Formats: sequence, C-alpha cells, structure tokens
Amino acid sequence: MAIAAPAVRAHARSVPRGLTPASFVLGGTLLSLTGLTWDIQWHTDVGPDTFFTLPHLFLYSGSAVSGLASLIVVLMTTAAERRGRAVDPIVGGRAVGVFGRTFAAPVGYLISGSGAASFLLYGLWDQWWHGLYGFDAVIASPPHIGLLLSITVTMVGAVMVFATAREQRWGAVGAVVSAAALLSFSMVTAIGLQVLPSGTVNAVNVGGAFMSVLIVVMGARLLDRLGGAVGVALIVAVFQGVYWVFSPWAARVYAHAIGLPMRDYAEGVPVLPVLIPLCLIVVAAIMEVTRRLPVALVGGIAGLLIAGTLPLQNAWIYDRMVGSTSAIVITAAVGAVFGALAGFLGKRFGEMLRHLAPVKEGDRA
Repeated sequence: MAIAAPAVRAHARSVPRGLTPASFVLGGTLLSLTGLTWDIQWHTDVGPDTFFTLPHLFLYSGSAVSGLASLIVVLMTTAAERRGRAVDPIVGGRAVGVFGRTFAAPVGYLISGSGAASFLLYGLWDQWWHGLYGFDAVIASPPHIGLLLSITVTMVGAVMVFATAREQRWGAVGAVVSAAALLSFSMVTAIGLQVLPSGTVNAVNVGGAFMSVLIVVMGARLLDRLGGAVGVALIVAVFQGVYWVFSPWAARVYAHAIGLPMRDYAEGVPVLPVLIPLCLIVVAAIMEVTRRLPVALVGGIAGLLIAGTLPLQNAWIYDRMVGSTSAIVITAAVGAVFGALAGFLGKRFGEMLRHLAPVKEGDRA
C-alpha cells in the first residue's frame, strides 16, 4: 500500500528550499564534468600535470560543492526532525536514518553526499598511487576508476534529488539536465573497458551504447511524457557542442599561461565530446516514435545503431581508416544485445526514480 507523504505546514516555502540545494548539487556535477573534459584534453594535448592543475581543481571543487550542499541538507533535516518539525519530502526525497538514526538524510542527498565523500578517499589513494608509481595519464588505474565512479554516484544522487520534484517545472528540467550530465560523464567511464582482452568486439563502443540507451530510457520513463528521450539527448548535444569548443581551447590557453608546449602531434580534436554518439538525437527520436513497442526491442535497436555508428564517427572525425566490416557488424550485434538489457534496466530505474516523488493524497492505494 502506498504511503502518503507527511503533511507540511502550509507556510513552508518548499520549492525555493528544494531548488536551492539541488542547484548546488547539480552545479557541482557540472564543475566535475567540465574539469574531466579539460583534464582528458590536457593529458592528450600537453601531458605533464600535478595534483593542483586547474582541471584537477575543477574536479575537486565540483565534488566539494556537491558534498557540502548534501551535508548541509542532511544536517538541517536532522535538526528539523529532532525538533519534531515536518520535513518536506520534495527536498531530496523522504529522510532515512543513518548511523542508527543519528542523522536523518533525504535519500537523494545521501547518495550525492556519499559519492562526494568517497571521492575524497579515492583522491587520497590517487596521491599515494602517484607517489609510489610516479606520473600516469591512463584512465584505467584503480584510483582513477574509483574517482570516476565516485563522481558518477554523486551524479546519480543529483538525478534522484530532482526526480523527487519532477511534478515541478524546475524538478523536471533539473532531472533532464542531470541525466544528460550523467550520460556525458559515463562515456569516459566506458574507456575503462579498454583493459578487457582486445578482439573483434570494441568493448568501449558497446559500453558507450549501453550507457547511452540506459540513461536516455531512464530519463524518458522518469518524465513519462512525449519528448522525454529527445529532451535528454538535446541537452547532451548542448554539452557536446560546448565542450567541443572549450576542451582544446582551455588546454591550449592554460598550457601557454604556465609555459608548457603542446605536443607535436596534438590535433586539437576534443576527446570527451568525440566519445559521445553523434547519432544520439536520432536514436532518441526513434525511441519516441517506437515508445509503444517493448522497451527491450527499442533498446536493442538503439544499441545496434549507436555501437554500429561509433566506429564510423571516430574514423570520420580523426580522418582514419574504418575498421573491418566484420568487426563493425559484430560490435553492432553485441551492442544490440546490451542495448536491449539497457532498455530493460533504464525503464526499471526510471520507475524507481518516479517512486521517489511524494505520494499525493489521491494516489493512495
């Protein structure tokens, strides 16, 4: 049986209170996304760095902003519950007990804050790792994967925070933007699949297809309205366009500012934006047209298209030879299988996010 949301005093200004901390969490994730695309471009076009380069500071400050905003909400919620005051569930979802109910944490902020806290721990590990092994610029080192997953958890928390307010305009917009940021960021996490044994199947392209389908379907199911999938894809396209210009420019300007030369082979091609499927808007439009079909079938079609076109996209952008036809076909087929799984999971995750929103009085079972 559904449980109705606790009553909130009529004079409580729930929307501004909900929007303000949610904006800080989302702003922190966007800082992290900006720092990541800048950092990857820096390693590609320039190379050497230290713990305190500007791209790194963007990454750290992003997690710090999201983490502090989450902590403040948790402390305020805990204080309110101890005073017997009703806590509006639109602010990050219903509060759950932490450490034996020592703290009361809205579930969305609990997730975003936990991701930020783990980022700090993995950052310390990364410092130790560099001190032990020296300079490295690979994505797939253990502390780097931990750092990326920590930011991913914070971004998931941001989606959850806005999902609780999806009935409000700011909640719906924030959910789409935070989902788009999560999708863009996940393209880098997929690079970690390079450590898998190389073969006919391009694991990175399959991973990119899986995450793209999962998050677009999740966003569409969360909003449950026509245009949800295209909305997520359009915001991803905005991020892709902005970082396409920003990443090479920022790496070049910062290198000149601190007196470091660009690599001789630096082409100025934006690294992170290239990882994002250019066909995503087309795929999202197909999802909108076929939304009445089984979601696994739609996801399979989307996964097939994304995994099959990513090799062509890379060959076109980098002006290289396209791989063998058999490799592309097999990768696309594997992408279809994982796309079907992503469609199924994306729908389930979207439904889970919908349940975060407060239950209205008329919705009681």
